[in-house]
Amino acid sequence: MTRFAALYDACVLYPAPLRDLLMYLALTDMYRAKWTDEIHEEWIRNLLANRKDNGLDPYHYYVKLLKSLPHCKTVEDYEKLSPWNIKLDYAKAA
Repeated sequence: MTRFAALYDACVLYPAPLRDLLMYLALTDMYRAKWTDEIHEEWIRNLLANRKDNGLDPYHYYVKLLKSLPHCKTVEDYEKLSPWNIKLDYAKAA
């Protein structure tokens, strides 16, 4: 295990392509990814302010997405989680 740690700021956690790359590198044990609760809240707040997926409430969409992803076993399971397929109890008010 590496001893090197990198503190991720909100600007690298959002947008997704940079976050994905940096998380991948952390998973290779190149370094340990770290962030604070405040940094996490900032990038989520920015994400929610910018995402308006098919009339879904972004908060409830991402909560369901992150809870469901670990249980996906097939491509079809992942497809059910796309914004145009997912079923939520809470739809964004118009």
